[in-house]
Amino acid sequence: MGHAARLLGVLVLALLCLQLWFAGRIALMNWVAPQSTSFQRSEALRLLKEKHQVAWAQQWVDDDQLPRTLKRAVIASEDDSFAQHGGVDWDALQGAWHKNEKAQARAAARGRTAKVIGGSTITQQLAKNLFLSGERTLLRKGQELVVTLMLEGLLSKQRILAIYLNSVEWGEGLFGAQAAARHYFRTDAARLGPYESARLAVMLPAPKRFERQPSSSYVLGRASLIVARMPSAELP
Repeated sequence: MGHAARLLGVLVLALLCLQLWFAGRIALMNWVAPQSTSFQRSEALRLLKEKHQVAWAQQWVDDDQLPRTLKRAVIASEDDSFAQHGGVDWDALQGAWHKNEKAQARAAARGRTAKVIGGSTITQQLAKNLFLSGERTLLRKGQELVVTLMLEGLLSKQRILAIYLNSVEWGEGLFGAQAAARHYFRTDAARLGPYESARLAVMLPAPKRFERQPSSSYVLGRASLIVARMPSAELP
């Protein structure tokens, strides 16, 4: 066996071991909540480097303490087919692809940079936040797809949503529904009403930006639209 073949074999074995490690970690999440995510650790390191301190707020709450209003709001805003898809919403991805192509063409004609619209599901967002970096490479996207399918295969939809809501970013150093509810509304996550839940859902695509003006006209207007869509949002 040549050197190149041996090296390829080692790389394949290492890749297989990595996938088994991901699968084991995910399976354990059926009973043990993740202590932190890859994104959270990278944020903590960034804050330590830039500000020489880590202001942090996060408190896990069990699924029965996460209000249905917040679940419906986030599904309506982020992933309205969450209860049906197997981890990837291919129609949403195709729609985002076409919108990005048109936006990039218009921006190029004006000498500007287009804003990229994502089509990621809640499960894909969780896969990226749990284990992966934020870089936009083909290899990273491929690994995201594999982890997404593992999450869907090894966890229930309810557990996926609970982990997501307990770990997602809602501001700088602010993670999870309980910390967000305390920070923005001075209440517990379990007491969030429909409109408060909708306002939090609006913030998810860009929490650091919306954190500066959580009561802006855009946030309030968009929240009203989400409240109207919440009754049709299907819970898993």
